Amino acid sequence: MNNYQETAGRMNPEEFLSLPVVVIGGGPAGLMAAQILSDEGQTVHLFDAMPSIGRKFLLAGKGGLNLTHSESADIFAGRYGARRVVLEKLLNDFGPGAVREWARSLGVETFVGSSGRVFPEDMKAAPLLRAWLQRLRHPACGPGVVFHMRHRWTGWLDHASNRLTFEGPQGAVQVEARVAVLALGGGSWARLGSNGAWVPLLVERGVAVAPLLPANCGFDVKDGWSEYFGSRFAGQAFKSVAISLTTGPGAQFSRKGEFVATATGVEGSLVYAASNLLRDEIIRTGSATFYLDLLPDVPLDRVLEEVRHPRGSRSLSSHLKSRLKIDGIKSAVLHELLPKDVFGDPLRLATAIKALAVTLTAARPIDEAISTAGGVLFEALTTELMVESLPGVFCAGEMLDWEAPTGGYLLQACFASGWRAGRGALAYLQEKTDGAIACGFDGSVVE
Repeated sequence: MNNYQETAGRMNPEEFLSLPVVVIGGGPAGLMAAQILSDEGQTVHLFDAMPSIGRKFLLAGKGGLNLTHSESADIFAGRYGARRVVLEKLLNDFGPGAVREWARSLGVETFVGSSGRVFPEDMKAAPLLRAWLQRLRHPACGPGVVFHMRHRWTGWLDHASNRLTFEGPQGAVQVEARVAVLALGGGSWARLGSNGAWVPLLVERGVAVAPLLPANCGFDVKDGWSEYFGSRFAGQAFKSVAISLTTGPGAQFSRKGEFVATATGVEGSLVYAASNLLRDEIIRTGSATFYLDLLPDVPLDRVLEEVRHPRGSRSLSSHLKSRLKIDGIKSAVLHELLPKDVFGDPLRLATAIKALAVTLTAARPIDEAISTAGGVLFEALTTELMVESLPGVFCAGEMLDWEAPTGGYLLQACFASGWRAGRGALAYLQEKTDGAIACGFDGSVVE
């Protein structure tokens, strides 16, 4: 079958292949599943729609590859919100320590940054990916992984068939596999191959899928910024600030950090951290409001004292800059969002400096998001991540129904779910021999 990789461009349309193990998707989850299977001597064939492997993985490492996080297991698991219980089980098997050991096995040492995030020592994704692909192609034992690039998965031959179909460089290809691991990503960054096109394919086969939604995303402010603010301050950062919010159902968020103004609204790390709450509140009510503290380290009474301090002939803007260091984008956003009469009322102005209401009315499009929420419901899967209604088909990575903030949590869950799906696929192959059973997340037995 290695010959197939070399001659894929000359294949005849409607070619049929019978393969032992298929992985679809060349991101971190798919590669991890392929490694687990290959390390156990399985012949693995990995298909991907793109010309090269790991494009989103490489993009994630552009500013420094954040592999995982060093915080405690309890806090770490809490980052997955409503899916904490399920993800915690995956992390117990392949958690942050396992990720660091895995990187070390590829010759890549890691370190913990000042924020607790874990990075490769050289901060780069490419050397780690090269070492990983070398291991996959040439494992210590077994045939290794065969990569079939530019093969877009198009579903199954028909509703009753287990025969997978692909559109390759020379036309349609049909593949029948003993097991298949789907690791097709979410819906963001379509140009890198993660476009959510798999959703209707699984829905047609009766698999329960939650709608894909933007996560770690930016938002549009109500009525948009004025032309002056949008043109002058788009791309500039609000630094040393804090935001807080309380949603209708009572969820709360409060954190210091920074974020960026865009031409239409806001984005950046602090906004991303609250994006799930903001997005869901907009879906629920049509808008969401967070409160921006421009001086989180200065108490309200001190701010009020400085605002009231006699300013003589100085303008209010000069006064705020001199007494409170409020200038630039911080000063501009006050003028952007506050009625003029507030500037003549020291108490109202001081209160606004500490809690400026910023109302959002829409999340940015899903393809602009760093990641997505929604996907294949865990309730439709066994604990080994096999689709209950499709024996032998496993799912892993961002196509599963979970979301997490940036900071190493996204890659960690992809690695962990890929590890579990790979182990599950191995167990399934064994089950075909000894008749073992698997248990679902709800405790039910799957024959």
